[in-house]
Amino acid sequence: MSGVVVLVEGDSDRNALAALARRRALDLAGRGITVVAMGGITNLHRNLLRFGSAGAGRRLVGLYDVAEDHVVRRALERAGVAAADPEAAGFHRCVPDLEAELIRALGVPAVERIVADRRELRALRTLQAQAYWSARPAADQIRRFLGNGIQRKATYATLMVDALDLDRAPAPLDRVLADAITASALTDRVTDRVTDRVTGRVTDGVTDDRRAPRTRP
Repeated sequence: MSGVVVLVEGDSDRNALAALARRRALDLAGRGITVVAMGGITNLHRNLLRFGSAGAGRRLVGLYDVAEDHVVRRALERAGVAAADPEAAGFHRCVPDLEAELIRALGVPAVERIVADRRELRALRTLQAQAYWSARPAADQIRRFLGNGIQRKATYATLMVDALDLDRAPAPLDRVLADAITASALTDRVTDRVTDRVTGRVTDGVTDDRRAPRTRP
């Protein structure tokens, strides 16, 4: 099976990448790229085996939180992926996580405007007034707020990416999309060359689709 799979931890990561691809006019499905939410980084090794060379034969890239670096390195090693660093294998880390990357890119005031538009500013202010959180940085308060509630992180991931100045898009998200597109292009070229060999249109390692068909004397 040809194509590329982007492995991410959860729905928020998948939504963020889908939104950024849409804003950059990248047709992931049209390029054979699928983003798979694994339901947690501990499922990485199983998905490497499922979608990689030992399974479906897809090219793999991924996105994860920096705290899970040791888990990612170990999973790649167990799956036989030789790389000195996960990024060399197409696996990019958010520091410390996706929400922090998006908050930095947008700035706290812009994120609070999104929260206000969702009519959830009172809930955020309630959290910020709590003794434990009142002295913490605003970005940490918002990260905690996003982690509360069913599907809140996933919902806000799309909204925050939609509000981004694309020149300030988080680097890990752009890098994993770039690696996925590069891998997809490589896959397409390999597939084309296999097809050319089957149809007899490869000569001396060079493909020329314009070559005229042979005619009998």
